[in-house]
Parts: sequence; C-alpha cells; structure tokens
Amino acid sequence: MNLTHLKHLARTLFLEGVRAADPKSAVQRALTAEPLKVNPEGRLLVIAFGKASVAMIQQALQHIPAAQRIEAIAVTNYENAREIDGCRVMAAGHPLPDQNGIEAGTAVMDLLRSATKSDQVLCLISGGGSALLPTPRDGLTLADKIKVSEILLESGFDIEQMNRIRQHLSVLKGGGLLELAYPAKVRSLIISDVVGDDLEIIASGPTVPASVGGNPCALLNDKGVWDAMPGAAKTLLKTPRDTSNRSARDTLICTNGQCLNAIASSALDWSPQIVTEPLVGDVRDAAKSVLDCIRSQPKSARQLIIWGGETTVEINGNGMGGRNQELAVRFAELASDLTGEWVFLSGGTDGRDGPTNAAGGIVDRQTIAQAQTNNINVAAALEDNDSHRVLDNSNGLLKTGATGTNVADIQIFLRMG
Repeated sequence: MNLTHLKHLARTLFLEGVRAADPKSAVQRALTAEPLKVNPEGRLLVIAFGKASVAMIQQALQHIPAAQRIEAIAVTNYENAREIDGCRVMAAGHPLPDQNGIEAGTAVMDLLRSATKSDQVLCLISGGGSALLPTPRDGLTLADKIKVSEILLESGFDIEQMNRIRQHLSVLKGGGLLELAYPAKVRSLIISDVVGDDLEIIASGPTVPASVGGNPCALLNDKGVWDAMPGAAKTLLKTPRDTSNRSARDTLICTNGQCLNAIASSALDWSPQIVTEPLVGDVRDAAKSVLDCIRSQPKSARQLIIWGGETTVEINGNGMGGRNQELAVRFAELASDLTGEWVFLSGGTDGRDGPTNAAGGIVDRQTIAQAQTNNINVAAALEDNDSHRVLDNSNGLLKTGATGTNVADIQIFLRMG
C-alpha cells in the first residue's frame, strides 16, 4: 500500500468517525429509548443550539406526537443553517459572536420567558452553543463579548477554561437557561464536544448551574491576559455568579469516544489501538506526545493508532491555520526519522479548523520536503501560525465541508512496514 492509498484510508476512517457522531441518529436513539409523551395541558418548547442543532431538531420533530402543541427554534452557525418546516432557524457567528447571535439569544429568551408550569422544554444542545448564544449579562456589550472571545481564542485557552469564563458573562450560560424556563420542566439531549464530557462545560452549561469551584480571574491572570479584559467583564468575573438549585433532566447522547470506537471497529484487520488518554494541551507538546506514543509501540507490519481530544494553539503570528493543521505540520516536522510508509491525520469533526475552509491536515514523510520544494520555510511558517499554507503547498489539507456535528477532534496514524 503506497502513500496515496494510506492517505485515502486515513480520510475514510476519519469520515467513519464523523458518521458515528451523526446527530439525527443520536437523537433517534434517545427518543426511541425514551419517547416524548403528549402534554395535553401545555406546549412543548423545542430549543436547539449548536453546530448540530439543525439535524437534531429535524429528527426530534419527527418524534413529537401529532396532538402536541409545539413551538420550535434552532440556532446554528452560518455553514449549517437551512430551513426546516415548523421551526424557526436562526444563524449566527462562530467562533466570534455577532449581532445575529444577540438576536437569536433574545428570541430564545423570549420563548423561555413565555413558559408556564403547564409547558415542557426540550433542549437539543451541541458544541458551538457558547458563541451562538452570546447574550451578555447586564453591563456588558457585544463588543465586550467579541473582545473576550478574541483574547481567549488567541491565548491558548482550552475549551474547558474558555467556557468556565464565559459562564459568568452570559445570560443563558451556567444554568441561566434553567432560570428563564422556570416553572416549566426541562429535558435536554446533549452532544459533547468537550474532553471528559462535563455537562457544565458543553456549550457553557446552559442547563447546568455553574459550580462555585474554579476561579476565572486566576485563569486569566495565569495566561497574563487579565489586564487586556474589558472592564465590565472584570467586574462580573470578580463577583461569583449566583448558583441555581434548579435542575434539568440531562442526557448525553453522543461523544468523541463513540467516534474512536467506530473507527477501530471499521478497521479490525489493522489491530487498531485507541489511546485512552485524550490528546490535549498546546500543539507543540501534543505533537511530541503523538510521536512518543508511536515510538513506544512494538514494531509491526501494519499499525493504526487513534486519538481523540482537543489541542490548543497560542497565536503569535499573522498566518492562517487551526489547531489540527498546526498539529499535523508540527508532527511531520518531528517525524522525519520514522521508518516505513506512514500517514498522520488530525481533523475537527465539525469540518472546520480555525478560520479556514479545511477540517485539518494529513501529512506523511514527504510533506516537509514538498513544502520546501515550493520555497516554504516550514519553521518560519509555524512561528507565524501559517500551517494552512504549508499544507496547501504539500497536498495535505483535509477538506470535508461542514459536517453538521461537533464532537471535538480525531487523530489517526497509519503505518506500513
């Protein structure tokens, strides 16, 4: 099997993993196991938000009894937006919030405030919900929220750290949705894009009251960005958010782990190995961790290793790329002495890596040489966070288009000989 076939196989396995995170299938399984019942005395308010919200709500609407009175709204990113019969679909900015997100948040809040004790609320939550529903708490502006998001994205915060900070700055996060829905009962179906599947972190925990633990001010100080935060944000972060004693019936219906298992199951003839420790942290360290893992394995004729997680990138340059593209290039730079024919893929399951049209990157033993042949200084490109250009000039971009789901990232290593 040559490099072309290995790259094709890596892409095929990645897409197999993405298919395992199909939102419609996940919702169907959940609502078949525990069907929705007619609530003759009130309405069913169906609220979906996140990158997978359109597919989730499409499937959920098919499971609602015909006699049930409903009102439905879905908020998603621009790439995944499309019209749905019987549902208002609103598109908003991601990863940076925008005015459309403010308007979507207002629409969701208005619907929740209309809820009575006779009503029920079904929330369909997926990754991306934090940016898509950015409604700021009193004292904050949209410009403040955008500034905070830029700081968090550029300073190497992981998703857990970012969302623990965001919880204190938004009306709907950190259990805020629960407060607005009261006295209606809330049930939520959740697709996790977070390592560890902490419900308090996914979409910043709209149906999970923020814990009193954690110190968002300390997180910002540790990264040296506290002074750059807007003054109104500092004020809110210094004052712990009131925690709610309300609760929802939350069900986790899809995770990154399911994707990794699906990949392994589809390639049993490769004796696949799933690395149980999530691949997290700065891409520099993650690239070294991947290489160390590969080198620690006994040599075999065929090798397939699978990781899941979400790395971070500290942005110091002006180039184009994303965490998966940069991880792929950094690995290729480190792996020059690996023997045999090998391929390494790193991709985001949502189909979008950073502000680019790629899901990630696929590299092999020829990647660095190809880039250099095209007059690219790879080390300089990495310092400028310009991994996209390296991969574009070495036939290494992984492009899938928007997938309509989001369960963090997948990494795949294949080797022959």
